[in-house]
Amino acid sequence: MKHQPRVLIVEDEPAIAELIAVNLRHNGFQPIWAEDGVSAQRELDAVLPDAILLDWMLPGQSGVVLAKKWRADARTKAIPILMLTARGDEPDKVQGLDAGADDYVTKPFSTQELLARIRAVLRRRAPEQVNDSVTIGELVLDAATHRVSWQGQLLKVGPTEYKLLHYLMKHPERVHSRGQLLDKVWGDHVFIEERTVDVHVKRLREALGVAGVMVETVRGAGYRLTAQVQFPSVETPH
Repeated sequence: MKHQPRVLIVEDEPAIAELIAVNLRHNGFQPIWAEDGVSAQRELDAVLPDAILLDWMLPGQSGVVLAKKWRADARTKAIPILMLTARGDEPDKVQGLDAGADDYVTKPFSTQELLARIRAVLRRRAPEQVNDSVTIGELVLDAATHRVSWQGQLLKVGPTEYKLLHYLMKHPERVHSRGQLLDKVWGDHVFIEERTVDVHVKRLREALGVAGVMVETVRGAGYRLTAQVQFPSVETPH
């Protein structure tokens, strides 16, 4: 029997949740509904879903707080999260993406668009069978163990940032436009804004620490990973 992807709907308005659930069911998904963060956590503790539809405005903890919490938890950090919200302004979108959401759906939305976005995040989540190791300078990415290290020290890199880094390291010294990165890293960028790339590059640089300078912004063109950079010197106390 074909696997029905489980989608956890975290939404406090029953009418909206029911509408989403009916459409998901008709399109081969298995919806589970939780009306707040507490019941959502209970569902996550029981069975991990394939994706989470997370409303921004919830009683108790907001969707942004929950997204950050689930991204910080090793058990739930790889689950795709789509934020559902009436807030369509760019600063709100960036805040949602910064909290760890993979995508962003503004209410009111068409069910066809929502389904397409869910399918897109599930496609992007499907692991590529690549077990190689890439080394640029003292930065090492081992795809077999999913580990990234700098000067022998392990770094904590999120799932999307890992895929972005892997692609950049496989194609070093080349400039990649945001559109190319969306195509190659996200896999299907029909519904994703190029601004998303900037958010994940910023996160990647933070995760790389000192090595973050290797990810260069090429003004008007995109991004490049290079070993030909001046690393910040570490001051020794006198």
